[in-house]
Amino acid sequence: MEKIRTITVNRSAYADNDLEANILREYLKDKGTFLVNLMSSPGAGKTTTLTKLINLLKKDYRIGVMEADIDSDVDALSIAKNTGVKSIQIHTSGMCHLDAGMTKSGLEEIDISDLDLIFLENVGNLVCPAEFDTGACLDVMILSVPEGDDKPLKYPLIFEKCDLVIINKIDALPYFNFDMERCYQDIYRRNKNATIIQISAKNNIGINEVADYFKNKIKNWKEK
Repeated sequence: MEKIRTITVNRSAYADNDLEANILREYLKDKGTFLVNLMSSPGAGKTTTLTKLINLLKKDYRIGVMEADIDSDVDALSIAKNTGVKSIQIHTSGMCHLDAGMTKSGLEEIDISDLDLIFLENVGNLVCPAEFDTGACLDVMILSVPEGDDKPLKYPLIFEKCDLVIINKIDALPYFNFDMERCYQDIYRRNKNATIIQISAKNNIGINEVADYFKNKIKNWKEK
């Protein structure tokens, strides 16, 4: 019987993407453009939250938005209509995430020369987007109350990766069995450095706190 050759692979399958992401971050730093990677499951309220947030921030920053979806341009049209900022749609052709190369292509299309702040609204998914570094300066995720408080246990990587966790739809707390204290504990168990902010994007609760968070992050980033 022919002997089967076995090889050991010690290099991460994501190594090339990680390298490209670091190069992209350096490029963005040189250009003075702050990129935010926004993740969540479908229906958590990314686009609504983003709309409310942009309308608070656009007086201080020149903002662009890259909307990533498997298909359609619904979110990009919604952002452009309701905020007036530059917005483009990225179709992933069936892929459930964006990587650094795809993000770079989007940045080339939107033209960052006149932008201070760009939001990348990643594909709605709690698994794949967390696995790929997009080159963003900040990773943010939205968890909505109707999804349940057990998501930090079921999808640990996305909580480990994120700098900011936004808990949205707190106006729905009376109608769902959502244990906020346990959710906080489970998030901090995954990521002790995470910032957690509770909001209701629909009712404009907590949006100012999120806006202030971004302002402070951008200020500190520029000073480094």
